[in-house]
Amino acid sequence: MTTVTTRVESPSDLRWRARVGLALLLPIGPAAVATLRYVMPYDTTDSSKEIARKVAEHQGAENAVVWLGFIAMLTLVPAVLTVAKLARRESPKLAAVAVGLLVPAYVVLGWLVASDAAVLFSVRHGLSVEDAAASYENLHPGMLVAGVIFVVGHVLGTVLLGCALWRGSAVPRWAALVIAISQPLHFVAAVIVASHELDLVAWGANAVGFGVVSLVLLGMSDEEWARH
Repeated sequence: MTTVTTRVESPSDLRWRARVGLALLLPIGPAAVATLRYVMPYDTTDSSKEIARKVAEHQGAENAVVWLGFIAMLTLVPAVLTVAKLARRESPKLAAVAVGLLVPAYVVLGWLVASDAAVLFSVRHGLSVEDAAASYENLHPGMLVAGVIFVVGHVLGTVLLGCALWRGSAVPRWAALVIAISQPLHFVAAVIVASHELDLVAWGANAVGFGVVSLVLLGMSDEEWARH
């Protein structure tokens, strides 16, 4: 008779894996967007026709934008939920409002990535600049709604998340400040001065702040993390 032994992982093993996995995931989304904003072949303030023309000239860069956006779409929601879990113990109301803004903002990110995928498809298949521009701008009315939710949600939500961390003691205050100012700085870089380099710094600051939270998570015991 053959005996089969099944290894059952203890709850502490599962907590450790979850905590370490989340810690490693935290900076991936902001770092992906930082790279995306730097390599993007057009400016946010460009007209749709100008965007289509630039995408046609730099299809490799636009392809990278789509893939980086896909990575960000998969990682940003669990990242902000993890950071908020750390912040909510000492600042529950701010953390809750931040999550209420950030989660919808990052959920609809896929719609914005779809716009880039659509214009890339259009120029790759020989559509005119006008048709490619229309695919970027008028693919569906939901794109406009998604854009508003994303801009308002991720800028204001990140500020509030940084403020929630600032009010607590879980992370160094400089890291909380870096998170809080990252997205207003991104808004300046994207909308006011149209600087890809400044945008890289802005989203890079978000990644650094989340990276500090990662180190805090890695330094915790499973019991400490479970109490948050």
